[in-house]
Amino acid sequence: MKTTEVIDHIVNWLKEYAVNAHMKGFVVGVSGGIDSAVTASLCAKTGLDVLLLEMPIHQAESQVNRAWDHMKNLEDSFSKVSTQNVDLTPIFDSFIGQLPEQKDTDAKHMALVNSRARLRMTTLYYFGQLNGLLVAGTGNKVEDFGVGFYTKYGDGGVDLSPIADLVKTEVYALGKELGVPESILVAPPTDGLWGDDRTDEDQIGASYPELEWAMEQQDAGKSLTDFEGRQKEVFEIYSRLNRINQHKMNPIPVCNIPKDLK
Repeated sequence: MKTTEVIDHIVNWLKEYAVNAHMKGFVVGVSGGIDSAVTASLCAKTGLDVLLLEMPIHQAESQVNRAWDHMKNLEDSFSKVSTQNVDLTPIFDSFIGQLPEQKDTDAKHMALVNSRARLRMTTLYYFGQLNGLLVAGTGNKVEDFGVGFYTKYGDGGVDLSPIADLVKTEVYALGKELGVPESILVAPPTDGLWGDDRTDEDQIGASYPELEWAMEQQDAGKSLTDFEGRQKEVFEIYSRLNRINQHKMNPIPVCNIPKDLK
């Protein structure tokens, strides 16, 4: 991959999109992970207004520290970058307090995890509308179009997606070129939605390089019978997630009314 040229291409694309949309720039939620770090850096390089938001909800201190270190670096390096902390923990706790009692189930925990992401989306759009900024998405290609590892109308609710045509290893390559801090480059990828130290690999059951391999195999028309051992296991994980998460990747179904019924 021509890393420098890819960076220039994305930066120009971001700037052109914002100018044509008559918007002042971008707002980015920064988590302390590689995807949001790269997205924030790319947006900063446009020279347009960029607001970086850190939105902890019972967040691990290590994630918060990584996010702030990078945000402050960008703020010091780019005159139009500003930073803001919005602690959503009390709001999230208040939301839980208003919900009816439910049994402690996996479904309940997953619903609350997704509610965290949707609360952050709401916050990003508040600041975006307030300041004339576009919400820049931080999803990569494997997450957005492979396994659907994101929250519908949470981190999937954005105005534009600058890194969604890059797989995770390519995002890391851009991060190194952009000078993303080493602490972010070496941190295990995590969605940070559980309030503990579980990683993306813990949740998915496969690493991003493995998922990238599976994505390539599916695109090449391969099937489960073509593999055995760990490769078969990974391909099965990828195929299952790709299948069950199509509702996130496809347009919202519209019930078309026949003309003779109107």
